[in-house]
Amino acid sequence: MKIINALIENSVITLDFPYDKELIACIKTIKEARWNVSEKVWQMPNEKQFIDLLFSTFKGIAWINLKRKTRPRTILPLKTPKSGKDTVLLPENRKNIEFFIAFLNSKRYSPNTIATYSDALKCFLSFFESKSVEEIDNNDVIRFNNEYILEKGYSASYQNQMINALKLFFDKIANRKLDLEKLHRPKREKKLPNVLSKEDVKLILEAPQNQKHRAMLSLVYACGLRRSELLNIRLEDIHSGRMILHIHQSKGKKDRIVPLSKKLMDMLLSYQKIYKPVKWLFEGQNAGEPYSETSLEHVLKKAVKKAGINKPVSLHWLRHSYATHLLENGTDLRYIQELLGHNSSKTTEIYTHVSTKSIQKIKSPFDDL
Repeated sequence: MKIINALIENSVITLDFPYDKELIACIKTIKEARWNVSEKVWQMPNEKQFIDLLFSTFKGIAWINLKRKTRPRTILPLKTPKSGKDTVLLPENRKNIEFFIAFLNSKRYSPNTIATYSDALKCFLSFFESKSVEEIDNNDVIRFNNEYILEKGYSASYQNQMINALKLFFDKIANRKLDLEKLHRPKREKKLPNVLSKEDVKLILEAPQNQKHRAMLSLVYACGLRRSELLNIRLEDIHSGRMILHIHQSKGKKDRIVPLSKKLMDMLLSYQKIYKPVKWLFEGQNAGEPYSETSLEHVLKKAVKKAGINKPVSLHWLRHSYATHLLENGTDLRYIQELLGHNSSKTTEIYTHVSTKSIQKIKSPFDDL
């Protein structure tokens, strides 16, 4: 089947494919699609309705290889052969990776998951250089685990991630099953979430002079948002009459509603009067484009430094702090689960291990000596 490479970058979807009369005829049926003469590509607005229209228009005609341009991520590097030159994949293995990406897109996996799984598969196939998929067996997976992941000291989470990617690929694309269940999965590290005190949170939120920066950080903490959730908020997602924020299609493709306090609502209304965003609640330098992840991280880093906090604080620390502070205030764990958008209550229960409300009531026998 034909393949169309689609790249989402800010407010535009760029479509790239070799000259094909059938594909061109199909793309012309989408009125909003435009031919970019200088770039020699088709482009259309980055809207959910157009993404849906794109898939329906080319259904049964072409695979849509949809990617989203994101900030650089730390990924597992490809194996470099002894010659010092980059490993060259077999053409059939390269094609398998393309079909795997197309399959993940058709199943509507998130852009981050697609990038992670395809990177994992590419690394795995590159490790064996000239070995085809048909020749790979369970022993090869064990060898890859021992000679590459373990030898180079990569994390247990990546090892699990690799097995998940391979299991899906061999089952759905290669049409053959490796007995991956017999492989030993590493035990996951049970790390506690990083939590800030209310005093530290206050210092961080009050540090920015810029009202937009202060509003962004405040909203992350006040609603327990993930980074992507904050940057994808549209103006219509804020319902001032009902005092709620509607978060659309977040992790796990779930919608949820979180309450907005009067203090936070007043801050957001004041911010909107000054900055007058057009589409997204928080926009970058160009109107109509969302604020970038890199810039948001820079805002937090600057605020943490100004607050005089010597800890490697990330945005997710604010989300963890929100959940823990709710729990310490007596909020039922079931409500916290809903507010955070967790599928399982077990995920939310981890905050019971970092809440100090009950722990502080325990009297050490040392005090009785």
